[in-house]
Amino acid sequence: MTISPRSDASPMTSMSRSKMVFIGVSTGGSSIMKIFPKWSDTLGINCDIVGIDLPLRAPAASYRRALQSILDDPFVRGALITAHKIDLLQACRDMFDEIDYYAELCDEVSCIVKRDGRVLGYAKDPISSALALDHLIPPEHWNGSQRDVLCLGAGGAAIAISVCMARADSAAGCPRRFVLADVLPDRLDSIRRIHQRLDTPMQFEYHLSRSAADNDVLLHDLPDGSLVINATGLGKDRPGSPLPSAARFPQGGLIWELNYRGQRDFMRGAAAQAEALDLTIEDGWMYFLHGWTAVIAEIFDLQLDQDAFDQLRAAATEFRQPS
Repeated sequence: MTISPRSDASPMTSMSRSKMVFIGVSTGGSSIMKIFPKWSDTLGINCDIVGIDLPLRAPAASYRRALQSILDDPFVRGALITAHKIDLLQACRDMFDEIDYYAELCDEVSCIVKRDGRVLGYAKDPISSALALDHLIPPEHWNGSQRDVLCLGAGGAAIAISVCMARADSAAGCPRRFVLADVLPDRLDSIRRIHQRLDTPMQFEYHLSRSAADNDVLLHDLPDGSLVINATGLGKDRPGSPLPSAARFPQGGLIWELNYRGQRDFMRGAAAQAEALDLTIEDGWMYFLHGWTAVIAEIFDLQLDQDAFDQLRAAATEFRQPS
């Protein structure tokens, strides 16, 4: 395993434990609260994790207070943001000294780093999405096909996934259509503006979907071999599924449940049809691991090779909820 500091790494104080902040909705229920101590030991970063819970679409003042608390604590090295990536950047953009290319493109920040007296913001999810998709999608799956993607939910995860697929190497191909559905018009408007900045042959469609029945209509229109994604959050912190229980998935489809814990009714519905329809089903576990390890590497100036990732993955396995 190779875990090496980057060339610009700053030394850590050996006499004190550093802290990493996790900004989410219900951080105490996340597996990372149990996994992180093991990872800290494996990586030798001498760090504790601290959760900050905020309700979805919290007031701007709440995000500013959360970021200010990070800036005021000398032991905090940085933070990972989950459900608040878009709203936090919108509320706190003036508090960052610099944000990276993907943060600018996607209008979100998933990683905060304090380095050399500066506050840096990164959007790591497009990179994490690409790594997780490599695990799910067979090589050349999109080449010469008329297969589509249906992404239920148009929030931060949908932005990251659609951007990484639109920017994929042309040799790997891309879907014919990327169809998005959400209950909130402003989310669809936001993601549409981001897509307008991209140069891609992939076609985008945007649908205001008020019910599971509306989503089922879009599902029914998919060709065989298409990818269906639950990016709504339903099935984790909130019960339910964005599809009706009788929904039929496309033959030979790829099914991606972004939740890695909770009831995951969307995934259960797909599992009941897996044999008959030859479905490939993946939950959000690999996405979760790549998302966290990418942020940790950025905050602590580490280069993690594949062997290092595999060891971190193995250390986390005992805390994975059964699919």
